[in-house]
Amino acid sequence: MRIIGGHLGGRRFTPPAKNWPTRPTTDQTRESLFNILSNRIDFDSVSVLDLFAGSGSHSYEFVSRGCADVTSVDKFPACVTFISRTAVELGIADKIKIVKADVFRFIKAAGRRYDYIFADPPFDLPALKTIPDLIFESAILAEGGLFVLEHDARNDFSSHIRLTEVRKYGTTIFSFFR
Repeated sequence: MRIIGGHLGGRRFTPPAKNWPTRPTTDQTRESLFNILSNRIDFDSVSVLDLFAGSGSHSYEFVSRGCADVTSVDKFPACVTFISRTAVELGIADKIKIVKADVFRFIKAAGRRYDYIFADPPFDLPALKTIPDLIFESAILAEGGLFVLEHDARNDFSSHIRLTEVRKYGTTIFSFFR
């Protein structure tokens, strides 16, 4: 995998994903998402929450583009260790807060708001369909903030009152909520 843009653009990292319960977003799909975000977000001033962080690729992209306030949450110990180690190797450990926690518990107890929240849960997660409501009920998304949920066609959020846009890239779907 590689970091797509920003000052770390082109840097590679290799998560041992075949041993993890993760499904990393492809470089091309992540690049498409960040092309959209670059027109909507001031990377230098945004606070970011990366849920189900996995390899940390989404977090690294934000830091590479100037974000200094990123929180990465994953409950899998190997993911947390990998993100921590990679952040040190990239020289960005001071810009990423890494939390080993169950995402659903973290959301309920976060105690702060974020300008941008990204969630990339396992596509077969039974509670995936509850994530948008949980985000808005917990009030962790800042006023005017953006929440993006990555999922596949098994979940359809077209009737959600906060859904503003849907982008499809092969079998991957990004649902945008405000």
